[in-house]
Amino acid sequence: MTKHLSIILVLFSITFSFAQDINRVEIEGKVIVDSEDKEGITVYNTSSNKGTVTDALGQFKIKVALNDIVDFGALQFKHFQVTITEDILVSKQLTVVLVEEVKKLDEVIILPYGLTGNLSADVESVRTFNVNMDAVFYGLEHDENFQFSADYKSAINNPSVDDQLPSMRYGLNVINVVKLIARPFVDESPKANSVELIPIGKLNNNYDADYLNRHFNIPRDRIDEFITYIEKIAIDSNLLKVENELLFLEYIKKLSQDFLN
Repeated sequence: MTKHLSIILVLFSITFSFAQDINRVEIEGKVIVDSEDKEGITVYNTSSNKGTVTDALGQFKIKVALNDIVDFGALQFKHFQVTITEDILVSKQLTVVLVEEVKKLDEVIILPYGLTGNLSADVESVRTFNVNMDAVFYGLEHDENFQFSADYKSAINNPSVDDQLPSMRYGLNVINVVKLIARPFVDESPKANSVELIPIGKLNNNYDADYLNRHFNIPRDRIDEFITYIEKIAIDSNLLKVENELLFLEYIKKLSQDFLN
C-alpha cells in the first residue's frame, strides 16, 4: 500500500512540475455582438482553469498557451470554443464575432493570419450566412472576404426589366451623365445598348441637368460652364467603369464644390 501511494505521489509531482513549466502569455481579445449585451460574457481557459469576463466594450485579457482551449459563453449566446494557435500567440490578439440569426446565434471566428490549424474547426467555419450589416460597423474589417446572402434589404435585380429600361441608378441616368461629363475621354461611336448623348445646349431641359442642380448645387444658368470646367480636367479612365460609378459621382461632387468656390 505504501509503495503504491509513493508511486502515485511521484506521478502527481511530475505532472504538477510539467504543468508549471507551461509558459502562458497574455493576449487581448474582443467579442463583437449585434446587440448591446457585450458585457459579462464568460471567457474561460479550460486548459489552465482560469477565466475572465468581457467589459462594457466586449474586451478582455487572458493568459493562454499553444493549443489551449478557450470557452466563450453567456446565457443569451451559443457556447463555443477557440483553440489557441501559433498565429494568435504571435499577434497576441483574438477577435470573436457573434452574428444573430432568426432563432439562434452563430459564431464567426476571425483570426489574425488565417486558419486555426484545427481541420475540424476550419471546415466548420467555411460557410455563408445571413448577417445584419449593422454588426459590420462594430469593428469588423475586410468585409469583402465574406459572402452575404440576399435578404429583405437587398436591391431587386430583375433582368427582364433592365432589358427594357435605361440604366437608372441613384435617381439619374448614369450612362447619360457619364457620357455627358466625360465626353472627351470616352469613345462616342455607336454601340449596342448605348444611350443617346444629350447635347450640352439642351441640358437645362433634361432630367440630368435637374439632378446636377439638385444634388451638386450647380445653378441652372451655370450648367454649361460647369461641363466646360470638367472637360478641362483629366479624369482617370478607371472612374468611367460601371463598377466605379459611385466613385465617379463622388469625384464629380468634389469638382462641383471646387467649381462653386
